[in-house]
Amino acid sequence: MTQISRRKLLTGGIVVAAAGVSGLAAANRIARRYGLIPPDSGGIYGPGETLTYAAQRLITTHSLAREFPRSMISKTPFANEVATPSDEFKRHQAANFIDWRLTVDGMVTNPVSLSISDIKAMPFRNQVTEVVCEEGWSYVAEWIGTPLHEVLHAAEILPQARYVVYRSIEPDWWDSIDMADALHPQTFITWGMNDGDLPVGFGGPLRMRVPRQLGYKSVKYLVHLTAADSLKHFGKGLGSSAPEGGYAWYAGI
Repeated sequence: MTQISRRKLLTGGIVVAAAGVSGLAAANRIARRYGLIPPDSGGIYGPGETLTYAAQRLITTHSLAREFPRSMISKTPFANEVATPSDEFKRHQAANFIDWRLTVDGMVTNPVSLSISDIKAMPFRNQVTEVVCEEGWSYVAEWIGTPLHEVLHAAEILPQARYVVYRSIEPDWWDSIDMADALHPQTFITWGMNDGDLPVGFGGPLRMRVPRQLGYKSVKYLVHLTAADSLKHFGKGLGSSAPEGGYAWYAGI
């Protein structure tokens, strides 16, 4: 390569980089105009996170995750169990989860504490969708559950709410979604899998199921939902424990 060609290459690279930065800045301004800023928008990766979230929300708000025929259910799905469940979880498991409760509070008119039977008595449906892990593995399963919007309706969620924060009985495991996913028909409080109860290894007795996002958004061992208009006062203000560990808050697929 000649000196001239190297200079042209360097100059071209600088121009492309500048255009990329300029494009991200413009996209960021548009996202702010529409209120599409994710809670982890700060830092070096913030503009990229914002662009991803805003673009998908503007384009795919009402899209559906792919649903499969039952013939494609994985024969040996990967459970990815918690290695050392808490003592509190073990107590509930020993009692067959009879006293397990799901608390719904925050920006709701009617805070509720629901048993598994209460949740199963609500309208429910099933879906055959794929769990896709950021680590590279995946499986297809039938998920049976109550759409999250039914639970939020029972608690009379307020129109000012913008997010639903959800917590596992395992203390460091929590996440949140915006209302586009919270009210989406495929977002479930899941209590069944492949025609049976939801096994413990797959999140039983209750698991959030968000099939339009990567698997870590589908938090297991669900005990608490909080409707909120901001995520600033939850954890470190990044929207979930995932970005606190280096992952993205929005994990759309």
